[in-house]
This record gives sequence, C-alpha cells and structure tokens, in this order.
Amino acid sequence: MTAEGLGGEARVLVTGGSGFIGTNLVESQLRVGRPVLNVDRSPPRNGAHEPHWRRMDMLDRNGLARLVSEFGPTHVLHMAARTDLDSDEVSSYASNLAGVENLIAGLSEVRSLERVVFASSRLVCKIGYVPRSETDYCPSTAYGASKVEGERIVRAAGDLRVPWTIVRPTSVWGPWFDVPYRAFFTAVARGRYVHPRGARVRKSFGFVGNTVHQLERLLEAPAETVDHRTLYLGDDPPLLLHDWVERIRRALDAPSVHSVPVPLLRVAATAGTWMQRLGWDEAPLTRFRLDNLLTEMVYDLAPLHEIVGPPPFALDEGIRETAAWLRSEGHAA
Repeated sequence: MTAEGLGGEARVLVTGGSGFIGTNLVESQLRVGRPVLNVDRSPPRNGAHEPHWRRMDMLDRNGLARLVSEFGPTHVLHMAARTDLDSDEVSSYASNLAGVENLIAGLSEVRSLERVVFASSRLVCKIGYVPRSETDYCPSTAYGASKVEGERIVRAAGDLRVPWTIVRPTSVWGPWFDVPYRAFFTAVARGRYVHPRGARVRKSFGFVGNTVHQLERLLEAPAETVDHRTLYLGDDPPLLLHDWVERIRRALDAPSVHSVPVPLLRVAATAGTWMQRLGWDEAPLTRFRLDNLLTEMVYDLAPLHEIVGPPPFALDEGIRETAAWLRSEGHAA
C-alpha cells in the first residue's frame, strides 16, 4: 500500500522535508495529491517542492507552534534533525532535543491530530551492539546520545494524546541522498571504491522507496500495533556488502572493484581521520567509516514487517532507480 491508504482527509506535516528521506516523503504525498507541508530551515532539495515548504527552525518554539496550528495536520512525520557527527558535545545537537520538545508542545494544541512518527537513529547504540530492549542504549557519538535524549523526551511527553511511534532508520540509500552513501555510490561509479579483502559483512540497509512505504504504513496501521513502540526501519534480508557493491557496479557500468588487505585500509583510515580533524570534510576513509564497513550490522526487522508487510521495491530495482538519479544529477556517467 502507498500513501493513498491514509484517506482523503489526511493532511501530512513533514518536519525536515528538505532532507533526504523527507524529500522522498514529500514527493510521495504530492504524487497522490494530498496536502503536505514541509517545515525545514533549509530550502527543498527538489525545487518542485518549494510551494509546499515553509522556512522554520525547530528551535523557534512560538513560530513552530503557530505554523503547525495554521496547517492543522492529521499526521506528522518528524524527520528534522542535525545528523552529522562533527561535534563531541551533545549540546551542539539542540534541534534533536529542544526541537522535539517544541514540536510536541505545538502538536498538543492541534485537535485534528491523529498520529505522529518520530525519527530517531540506529546510532542510539554503537555499531555492532544489539540492544536488549527499546531503552537499552549504548551510543558512541554525541549525535547518537542526542537521539537517545530525543527518544526519552517522546516517551515522557504527557501532552501527546495520540498514538505515536519512534522509528530508527538503518542505513538508508537512494535518490536525493547525500553523505555518506552518495559518496559511496559515486566512488563505485568512478572505480575508487576498494573492498576489504576477505570481508563478508552483512548489513541491514534500506532503499528509500521502501523506507517511505514503511513510514506511510505506520501512519495508517491500527493504533494498537504501533502506539508507544520503537521500530527499526530497513529491508530484509540483510545485504551482503560485497554483493551489493557488485550490483551497484553493474548498474553504473563501472570498473571492476578491487580488494585491499584490511591492515592497509586501517593505515589509510587513520590518515583520513587526522585529515578530517584538520578540517578536510571529504576525507575518503576514516576510522569510523572503516569500522562501520567491517562491523556486521543486522537488526531484527520482523516486528516492522509484521505491521507494514513486504517492501515494494526489490534490491536491483532500487539500485536501478538510484543509478538513474545519479546520472540525472550529474554524479555518475
């Protein structure tokens, strides 16, 4: 089922609708002719979405409340966040904390509201850590810690009297993406990606078309199946990293992928980490990225798929759509 299942009277508010997943959500709503409002401090990535965008900082409590009240949403997808890993201070990620509080305060006055989905992050736990419960946290970054606090704010909110769900997207890729996976695809396209020799790592990743489908299904699912729940978003089965890279390479008609011994990659990653600390944002490889690459990352997605059903896009279909978008945007030949 697509966005059509929400019903003809739905009005969807997407915070952070100028971001990667948000852009795809806005497009899906517009495709079925539904009223949708993108609240974001940045202009839309897709220029066609500009009439449906209102500039707003999530830290502007009064302005946000006024805008939400004027639009009168029935359904809300809260995607707005600071998502980089550039700071070691949780306080630097105020939009992930006060921004959540401000949105909840604004929504508490909206009588038309029926459902809210709050986007958190898989990085509430470090890569490779398997949480024992929804509130078992183990962040390794300030960004992850800020998302932990965002989840706690949602769970403690007494003013939110409609069904709500917290989602933790895994690594999502597809059209309109940016750092880091657009760089990953373009590295494959230009023959610059090297695979850790001998690594057979499984990853719970998600094509953005499937992620949008999952989010929209959560908005329309029976309340008792989603209310006060925390769910990971992603595709099943997990990807085998080398197989995924090879499929991308074929779709982009790219050069063969070379493999490099892991010890050599660790040397390059250390150098890249120092370059990043010195201010080079485009370091090709860092220790964090290499650890991410080498660590198996598999999440239990069965609870999600019991609610939303099978994903509409097969892996190769998602790769073809992404390759076509990369070419149309000039990121691949």
